[in-house]
Amino acid sequence: QVQLVESGGGLVQPGGSLRLSCVVSGFSLKYYAIGWFRQAPGKEREVFSCISVSNETTYYPASMKGRFTISRDNAKNTVFLDMNNVKPEDTAVYYCAADSFCGESTGRFSDYWGRGTQVTVSS
Repeated sequence: QVQLVESGGGLVQPGGSLRLSCVVSGFSLKYYAIGWFRQAPGKEREVFSCISVSNETTYYPASMKGRFTISRDNAKNTVFLDMNNVKPEDTAVYYCAADSFCGESTGRFSDYWGRGTQVTVSS
């Protein structure tokens, strides 16, 4: 059974840091790109970071790279998202999804999604 499980969310103060994890099971992570998505209240879910099979990383927009870092550990079947200097506008439910490629349409036609983890940035 294919599963993606996000964890690491919670309440964090502005300027703080979090590490989110996406643990996959039921398939081998090394054959898939993994995207991180987020859905803020009242907004659509959107991809903002992706890591390819060859470990190429992409951020949407590119300015996200300064605060967020995506990485993967295939041996642990886990993809990480390090969030630094978080801001209130980062408050959202964060999801990961597996796909065959990284791009702005990553995840659109994928059946492999996690259920999300809530991140709340507030003082």
